Amino acid sequence: MKKNRKSSFVCLKIVSVFFVSTVSLFNSNGQERNHFPDSITLYKTISHLDSVLFNAFNTRNLDTIKSLFSKELEFYHDLGGLTDYNQNMDSFKKTFVSDRKLRRELVPGSLEVYPVKDYGAVEIGIHRFYSTEKGHKEQLSSEARFFHLWQRKDGKWKISRIISFGHSEYL
Repeated sequence: MKKNRKSSFVCLKIVSVFFVSTVSLFNSNGQERNHFPDSITLYKTISHLDSVLFNAFNTRNLDTIKSLFSKELEFYHDLGGLTDYNQNMDSFKKTFVSDRKLRRELVPGSLEVYPVKDYGAVEIGIHRFYSTEKGHKEQLSSEARFFHLWQRKDGKWKISRIISFGHSEYL
């Protein structure tokens, strides 16, 4: 019970940070402003890790994906609910053996990175997924906002929490 309360508190705190940062993306005239990272080094690190993760996804490399997720992963999906590490690895396995190919693409200019003191970093962005059915051309299938909480532990970065929301489905 204590672990669930602590996990819920951490998640609530993360969501609060996310919503404050989302509101701050707009100036007083309601126009979108550019995001300037607090730390260029941290931004480059998380940006690189994002590209490694989704290159692994796009090439169906489950071993690399496993290495980038914490065993304590909590994935909150607005359409699919809450899942854990094992459920996500099973989902990746099923996706990777399917005839339907999925490809993820980060929307240019959407990536934001913020430090989390004594923990790691928050990554926020928008990504698109494209699907290719056997015998057909690739098509945009969905777009969503995402929030990744990266934990740096023993010199290694791993995603411990994901929030995926605001899905627009196209197929």
